[in-house]
Amino acid sequence: MKASDLKKKLKRRAVTLGSWITLGHTSVAEIMAKAGFEWLVIDMEHSVITLDIAQQLIQVIEGCGAVPLVRVGENNATVIKRVMDAGAYGVIVPMVNTKKQAEAAVNAVKYPPVGSRGVGLARAQGYGNTFEEYRDWVNKESIVIAQIEHIDAVNNLEAILSVEGIDGCIIGPYDLSASLGVPGKFEHRDVAAALKKVERICKAKKVALGYHIIQPDYKLVLEKKASGYSFIAFSLDILFLGNSCREQLTKLREKLA
Repeated sequence: MKASDLKKKLKRRAVTLGSWITLGHTSVAEIMAKAGFEWLVIDMEHSVITLDIAQQLIQVIEGCGAVPLVRVGENNATVIKRVMDAGAYGVIVPMVNTKKQAEAAVNAVKYPPVGSRGVGLARAQGYGNTFEEYRDWVNKESIVIAQIEHIDAVNNLEAILSVEGIDGCIIGPYDLSASLGVPGKFEHRDVAAALKKVERICKAKKVALGYHIIQPDYKLVLEKKASGYSFIAFSLDILFLGNSCREQLTKLREKLA
């Protein structure tokens, strides 16, 4: 999938499925990309993945035909610029709580006159050979997703989504619930009310709404789709691996008992 294809899906709010990578090994990225995910997010906020490893993962994901995205550790122009220079097709930016922060995220990804990103020559620019081509591509096709994971973001969502260059948003359920004082309690009435507000605003503004479903249970994806979510991150590498091991071992031990 090309970035332009994903961007079109986001604009149409068509369902698109990706997942999360927290293990910094190229084989993990290759296995997941070849499994059929349309996009994969390299997590540089809550993992030990470093920039050099992230670039290797980007190369593998891209080579397998999926879209490589990076969830950066912070809304920082230098951090965002470096992962984009490494070849990421776009970024997911954590804790975007205000319109100003959304504007900063877009500015860090796009070159002038659209944004304010500094120019360097690295992998994304063909190591200096394809800068003009990349310059035109990045301002039109790169992807910026605002992560909505605080009640302040929910309250400022209309302003955040009004920023040109924001392609969609994705809810971080754990941090959102934590900001309401009930970490991990997704069924709590305050969390449910916040989610309903986000769903209502995104539907009214016709903006792609995303959600990171943690548990590897496809039925949860269907539930979110029915609620209007389209940019869906389906679980993550460590849970696909761990849950499969535990499930099969439990069944085996029952047979061996």
